[in-house]
Amino acid sequence: MAAAASPTLEGARGAPVHACAGAPLGRLGGAEGAGGSALLPSATGYLCDLGRVERPPLRPLEPNEPRGPGPRPPAAARLSQPAPLTRGPPAAASACDSNMPFLRGLYLMYRSWSGPLGRSAPPHLGPFTRHLMLSTRRRIADFNSFVVRTNTCGELCSSHLGQEVTLCGWIQYRRQSLFLILRDFHGLIQVVIPQEESAASVKKLLCEAPIESVVQVTGTVISRPLGQENPKMPTGEIEIKVKAAELLNPCKKLPFEIKEFIKKTEALRMKYRYLDLRSSQMQYNLRLRSKMVMKMREYLCNLHGFVDIETPTLFKKTPGGAKEFVVPSREPGKFYSLPQSPQQFKQLLMVGGFDRYFQVARCYRDEGSRPERQPEFTQIDIEMSFVDQAGIQKLIEGLLQYSWPKDKNPLTIPFPSMTYTEALNLYGTDKPDTRFGMKITDVSDVFRNTEIKFLQNVLKEPQGTIKIICIPGGAKYLKSKDFESIQKFAVNHFNQEVSPLFLKTGESSKSPLSKLIKEEEKSALTSLMRVQEEDVLLLAAGEPKRVCSVLGKLRLECADLLETRGAVLRDPAVFHFLWVVDFPLFLPKEEAPRELESAHHPFTAPHPSDIHLLYTDPEKVRSQHYDLVLNGSEIGGGSIRIHNAEQQQYVLEVVLKEDVKLLSHLLQALDFGAPPHGGIALGLDRLLCLVTGAPTIRDVIAFPKSFRGHDLMSSAPDSMSPEDLEPYHIQVKWPEVTDRDHGSDGEPALCETEASQWVGPPGLAKTGKPPEKLAEGQPPELLERRKSSK
Repeated sequence: MAAAASPTLEGARGAPVHACAGAPLGRLGGAEGAGGSALLPSATGYLCDLGRVERPPLRPLEPNEPRGPGPRPPAAARLSQPAPLTRGPPAAASACDSNMPFLRGLYLMYRSWSGPLGRSAPPHLGPFTRHLMLSTRRRIADFNSFVVRTNTCGELCSSHLGQEVTLCGWIQYRRQSLFLILRDFHGLIQVVIPQEESAASVKKLLCEAPIESVVQVTGTVISRPLGQENPKMPTGEIEIKVKAAELLNPCKKLPFEIKEFIKKTEALRMKYRYLDLRSSQMQYNLRLRSKMVMKMREYLCNLHGFVDIETPTLFKKTPGGAKEFVVPSREPGKFYSLPQSPQQFKQLLMVGGFDRYFQVARCYRDEGSRPERQPEFTQIDIEMSFVDQAGIQKLIEGLLQYSWPKDKNPLTIPFPSMTYTEALNLYGTDKPDTRFGMKITDVSDVFRNTEIKFLQNVLKEPQGTIKIICIPGGAKYLKSKDFESIQKFAVNHFNQEVSPLFLKTGESSKSPLSKLIKEEEKSALTSLMRVQEEDVLLLAAGEPKRVCSVLGKLRLECADLLETRGAVLRDPAVFHFLWVVDFPLFLPKEEAPRELESAHHPFTAPHPSDIHLLYTDPEKVRSQHYDLVLNGSEIGGGSIRIHNAEQQQYVLEVVLKEDVKLLSHLLQALDFGAPPHGGIALGLDRLLCLVTGAPTIRDVIAFPKSFRGHDLMSSAPDSMSPEDLEPYHIQVKWPEVTDRDHGSDGEPALCETEASQWVGPPGLAKTGKPPEKLAEGQPPELLERRKSSK
């Protein structure tokens, strides 16, 4: 080969790298027949040819630049030239051949870096080569770049012995002026307080600094004395011999200690949230959240070509769904709404040709005082064009598997699937917890010839049914008062009678129904339910929907009760995902059963097999809606959308009786060539709550609201003066004060009507003065606040 055709390339760390001809592994992207060969580094430092690909020209080395062995290439040499490359030494060529799996890994890494389209302009080969060569090593985040410390407390180990380090952190514990424990986000380290006279100032500073003060220490890493190692600490074999220390900021007396074993009320934690965030559990939760979101971005954008697009927060009120927060504008009588999801925007993006969209979206719902809900929350919002339900499900399964934490049990895909009807019949809910059994079983056939009067009457009804769940070990773990509570719960909440049955225990006297059942019926039930010793059955008879609902709820309540008594039903380390599909498209309204509302939202497409029913019997139409359930909690939901303007207008106008003018922009867009599309949204807060095992979603959010929607730290929401409200043409009408004083979350509680506002032009405002007399127990701050806004 001609020496002039072998360019000397700038390699990693400035070292010259020569090229050798390796076996091509395939194209890395680009148009057919474009450009020259892309090169990847081998373990020997030589480059291997991975096939032709469109690439920008390579800058040749200038005459004064260092060169590697071999002749200097001509000034006109470019990577795009198809001329064969000069081979290196024979050993180097064989090394390229022997490292094909290694090179294949680098090739796949490059594919993910350059994007699925392969059209993004990469840097010149010199920096690119350096990037790939550094990527061959395991990447570890550098927590000490740009800051004054040299190491974090938790990263130190025996390999650092003898090194001088500078650490920054909080004093967590101090003992007898001999040593202290220094803490940062990464862990703990023991610091030896010097006792020498020459270091008296350092000793004085470290001994007098209050606990949780922020300090900077410089010292040498040494081994702990023999026998004083702490195997419970990751840094328990070493300690820091201090040479210098600086008090960066002293700490006043804290409202609570920053220790995991110290029990704190949630109200206190939320009031001093910035202190609660120092705990190791909160640090773990929020850092895991960040890692999972970053992996999701990588999977969607880098591996599958999604585009991260932000959508507006200020929008307009739209029909359907949850209540929305209202934001006043300076135009009289006109308001914005905070979107409960980017639903319409992501559909409009599909019309605009962005066929793969995603966003870590902030969403808002004014749902009032609902436990385990937040007025503002985060979801992973996804939409795709030219996709079906199976495609969305496969994408989400891959997304979760790719972003799943390494310290958790790996996920197995594909996830199982179940229809909406099956979920209700077997578990009494559309979000079943499949980690344990206790399924609902229809035993109507067992009692076809029963002599029990009320069971006979139920079976005579057209939809009458008899269903049972089996409580494993119920006779062992549950007491008589527990069964009484179960029966009262069923009557009070579902207006449904439930009867316990003892078939294989000596406690049949506790259940009158057990005495009335014939032996052949007991035998059939025992065989059908596979009843073991000390198992208890719960029987309910009546209308199927109500029976399944009450048994589904009792299934979960009994599982909780059994686990508090020592039974093992649900492994906290196990994660059971489930797809629930074939939901109904419409459901009767609770307040007006003859009218219909969307089971999901009004943009969900009907099932292809049921489109004809949309115009004749809409209650029977199934939808292309799907939910993702994890351990009994819904963590995601989505659907294939209606992309036909006429069908969408029919659903809104005829079936749902909605004002189509509110959605005229969407209907118009669908008329301008909207592609078939569908999507899903994953609830990030709920997902992280389940992954971390946190008791509430507030433990995976940095600054959450209380269950009543209040921020205890900043006292939001707060009142505003009339001067502040005047530009928005809003006046406040104060109702009478009730005797209600404090809420359960520790906040001064106004009566429910005190949050109401009269909204309208000032000329039509009703006159009225806020009451100045405080009810008994009301805080004086409330009076001052009302006077200021009067």
